[in-house]
Amino acid sequence: MGALALTLLASSVMAAVSPEEAAKLGTSLTPVGAEKAGNADGSIPAWTGGLKPGAAPVDANGFLGNPFESDKPLFVITKANVDQYKDKLSPGQLALFQRYPETYKIPVYQTRRTASLPQEVYDRAKISAVTTETTNGGDGLTNFEKSRNYAFPIPKNGVEVLWNHLTRYKGTNLSRIVAQAVPQTNGDFTIVQFSETTGFPERLPDVDPASASNILIYVKQVTTAPARLAGGVLLVHETLDQVKEPRMAWAYNAGQRRVRRAPQVAYDGPANAADGMRVSDDNDMFAGAPDRYNWKLVGKREMYVPYNNYKLWSPKVKYADIIKPGHINQDLTRYELHRVWEVEGTVKPGERHIYAKRTLFIDEDTWTIVETAQYDGRGQLWRVGEGFAVHNYDKQLPYFAAQTLYDLIAGRYFVGGMINEAKHAVQWDQKFTMKMDFTPTALRQAGVR
Repeated sequence: MGALALTLLASSVMAAVSPEEAAKLGTSLTPVGAEKAGNADGSIPAWTGGLKPGAAPVDANGFLGNPFESDKPLFVITKANVDQYKDKLSPGQLALFQRYPETYKIPVYQTRRTASLPQEVYDRAKISAVTTETTNGGDGLTNFEKSRNYAFPIPKNGVEVLWNHLTRYKGTNLSRIVAQAVPQTNGDFTIVQFSETTGFPERLPDVDPASASNILIYVKQVTTAPARLAGGVLLVHETLDQVKEPRMAWAYNAGQRRVRRAPQVAYDGPANAADGMRVSDDNDMFAGAPDRYNWKLVGKREMYVPYNNYKLWSPKVKYADIIKPGHINQDLTRYELHRVWEVEGTVKPGERHIYAKRTLFIDEDTWTIVETAQYDGRGQLWRVGEGFAVHNYDKQLPYFAAQTLYDLIAGRYFVGGMINEAKHAVQWDQKFTMKMDFTPTALRQAGVR
């Protein structure tokens, strides 16, 4: 029994699979680990490679056209018929039908498995499969330097599935103008706008590889509106093992003209300009260290989830069209039937977080979290997240048209990640440097009004 216990312990920490198992990638599995076959009744088709560049026109400002513009909903789930579909809905979606019975609905469209990634990303996923392992019970990664994407394409437990979301392919160095809002219960809102730059260690020519070995991503966020917040800057160095080396963050206050460390930008520290409706690790549906939770892999299931939300992403849509009382305008959304991994996180004994439990639903094709359910210390469902997935076929990577987080108790919500009214869409392949763009000394210049 002692030998068995040691074997089980090893399997829960070490994650690299055998070359024979890794050979399934690109054969029975997609190159990043999803089931290539469709489901039994054909409502989920087989994956045949996804969308490629040229799938639809891209306008002069870089906004992607909708390759499925002529699609119509197969059916619409409402409070009146929700019981017919409840086995394919998340606890959060069911709660939104209870909270907003007259207005919340889910338009369901034909399932299209659009995910596609560059070949070099597929190659790196195979490297990850046979080399990457977790450290310290899942808090960090080792032997990940050669791959940098999709740590565990053939996962064995819950924290490995979560790491696939955290390490999914996010493209090249980018800049974008992005908007968020926290509407009042009557729908009134103020747009908070940011100019964001994102860099990856392997894509910054002046980064010291040794000092950046535990860095996943660099993000700088400059507040540009409203006027009362403009000029503030937040810089984050996101680490892989945040127990070994906590997330490093700095904030520049335009009024004081001072740069300070910002240790609160982690775990359940308040998120930037979110009016208390969101915490730091709600970003990107979940971002940051996984160490405060025990992560249980519940399994895989079929669910109606936000997918291919090109209509919601369109520059023809204004923020006032999206933001409505109670929830966003569901007429602009698109849901499809997909297989998702279900992972449940429960706060570890001796740790603390305002969410005592959180359930994550992660799309098998992209390893992107598309639905969340956060519970308070009483076990009551508190906040519900939806990630409105869209495939950037031009750059071949998963993306979000928007993210929402609904507070069922307060009756308010957060919506962020919108670029609809920006002059340009996301600008990729940016020539950033560590020294000029992602150091604390660069913050003061970035924050000049």
